Amino acid sequence: MSSPAPSPTVLRRLGPREFVALMAMLQALQALAVDSMLPALGTLSAELGVHDANRRQLVVGLFLIFAGLGALVPGTLADRYGRRPVLLTALAGYVALTTACALATSFDALLLFRCGLGLACAGLTVLPVAIIRDSYEGDRMARLQSMVSMVFMVVPMIAPSMGQAVLLFAGWRWIFGVMALMGCIVASWTALRLPETLNPANRRPISPRAIAVTLGRVAVTREAFGYVFGMALIQGALFGYINSTQQLVGEHFGAGKLFPLIFGGMALVMACTNFINARIVERYGARRVSHAALLAYMAMSGAQLALAVSGLETLWRFVPLMTMNLCLMGFIGANFGSIALQPFASVAGAAASAQAFIRMVLSSCIGAFIGQAYDGTARPLAFSLLSAGAGALALVLFSEDGRLFRRLYPQGAARPVA
Repeated sequence: MSSPAPSPTVLRRLGPREFVALMAMLQALQALAVDSMLPALGTLSAELGVHDANRRQLVVGLFLIFAGLGALVPGTLADRYGRRPVLLTALAGYVALTTACALATSFDALLLFRCGLGLACAGLTVLPVAIIRDSYEGDRMARLQSMVSMVFMVVPMIAPSMGQAVLLFAGWRWIFGVMALMGCIVASWTALRLPETLNPANRRPISPRAIAVTLGRVAVTREAFGYVFGMALIQGALFGYINSTQQLVGEHFGAGKLFPLIFGGMALVMACTNFINARIVERYGARRVSHAALLAYMAMSGAQLALAVSGLETLWRFVPLMTMNLCLMGFIGANFGSIALQPFASVAGAAASAQAFIRMVLSSCIGAFIGQAYDGTARPLAFSLLSAGAGALALVLFSEDGRLFRRLYPQGAARPVA
C-alpha cells in the first residue's frame, strides 16, 4: 500500500515524513502543556497555598475549557488570512504565556495565565487539522491523521517523565521554561519550512454571521453531528481520566514516583494503536474501524466498572484495562474526526474550528465534572467511561441512520491545493 503524498504546495518544502512530524509537534505542544504538569500538581499547589486536593485539578481543567472556547476563532481567521500567519501568532502566544506561568506568584495568577495559554493552544489544535484537510480527503485523510497522532502520542509518553525529571533538579516553574523552549523550536521550524496550504479560491471574509452559519451547518449536518458530539463524550471521559490521574494512579493506587513511567507506558501503547490504525484504515474504512473500536470500548468500560464496584481493583488490574480503553480511543478519535470533517471541503478551516469548539468545550466541561467527582476510588471514572461509550454509540447510530460498519467513501486520492 503506497503512502499518501502531500499536496504540491507542501511538497515544495516538506517531504511526507517531515510534514507528519511538524503537524504532530504542533498538536503535541498542547499535550505538553497538560501532561508535563501532572507530576508537579502536588508541589505547585503546596507552594502556592492550595490545600483542596481537587482544586489543583483546575490547572488542567481550566486550560482545557479555554482551549475549547478559543477553538471557534483560529479556523475562521485562517480561512481569511491563511494558515501560516494565524499559526505563527498562536505559537507566539504559547511562548509568551508559558513564560508568564513560570513567573506566576499566586495560584489565581497561574490559573489566569493557564486560561490564556488554553486560548493560544486552540490554534495549535485546529490549524493542523485544517492543513491536513487542505491536502487530503476520505480514508487517506484518516490515515494521515493517524500517522500524525502516532507521532503526537510520543509527547504524552515522555511529558510526565520530563516534568518529574525537572522536579529532581529544579522547581516546577522550570517545567514551563522547558515548554517555552519547545514552543520557540516549533515556531522556528514552522516559520522556516511550512508553506501556505490554503487555496486562494477558498479564502473567505470574516463575519459573525459566517461563523454562526458554519457552526449551524456543523450542528445540523446529520452525517457529521453524531461523530462530533460522540467524540465529545469519549474525549470528555479521557479528560476526566487526565484530570484525576495523578490522584487516582499516583496516590490512591500508590504508584508514587512510578506514576510518570506508568502514564508514559500507557501513552506508548496508545501510540502503537495509531500506527495500526494508519495501516488498516484505508483497507477497511474509517467507519468500520471506529465502529468496531467503539463497541469494544463499551465492553472494556463495562469490565472496568464491574471491577471498580467489586472493591477488588488494584493498580495492576486498573492499568491494563485503562490502557486498552486508551488504545480504543486511538482508533475512535482520528477516524471520527476525519468522518466529521469530510462534508466540509470548501470551509475546512472554519468547520475544523466549529467542530473543535463544540468538541472541546463539551469534553473539557465533562472532564472537569468527572475530575471533581473523584472520591478516592476509580468508580466515578469507570462509570463515566461506560456512559460516554453508550452515548457515543447512540449518536453514531443517529448519523448513520441506524446502521454501523458502512463504507460510504472510496479510497481517497490526495487532492491538490494549488
